Amino acid sequence: MTMVSPDFSAQVPVTMVAAVTRDGGLGRSGQLLYRISADMKHFKSLTMGHPLIMGRKTYESFPGGPLPGRLNIVLTRQDIALPEGAAVAHTPQEALDIAASYIAGRQQDVAGDEDATRGGICGSVMVIGGGEIYKMFMPLASRLELTEIDAPAPADTDTWFPEVDPARWSEEAGSILQADPRSGVSFRFISLRNRLLRDIH
Repeated sequence: MTMVSPDFSAQVPVTMVAAVTRDGGLGRSGQLLYRISADMKHFKSLTMGHPLIMGRKTYESFPGGPLPGRLNIVLTRQDIALPEGAAVAHTPQEALDIAASYIAGRQQDVAGDEDATRGGICGSVMVIGGGEIYKMFMPLASRLELTEIDAPAPADTDTWFPEVDPARWSEEAGSILQADPRSGVSFRFISLRNRLLRDIH
């Protein structure tokens, strides 16, 4: 797949959402390394109403089909049939164009709705994986919303998040460390801003 021009992010801010171990582990065999209930709720809160860009394997990992309340844009080389609530894109640029059209339509729909406008509904496209998709969009991202898992990646981890360069990224907000009772791991939510794109957005 071709690389997208970073200039596009000036029109449509790109946010990447991921749950990563402290050494950057994302998943194995198409599944998350840890299923954390609070992370699932946090993910839903962050992404609801936004267009989502994901790879085919990430989409196919959803047991119930497209995530509701969000446009699921599946970036794949394949021609696949998708149900309502999902769309196929064959290039990163096409995925961003679909997202931009969705954002423009949703913002028009909520024009005059102060609550929706104040909440920033649909102001950016959310990239949600997998590893190659994150790597592809990392140069465009203006924001990272990470669930930082305080554990090393298991030995059989096969999917990784791109390196977060501290010269480019600054932490703007972070929650306290909390423990997940089911998995036993500790985690926190952090928001990072791309300081090189700060003036653009």
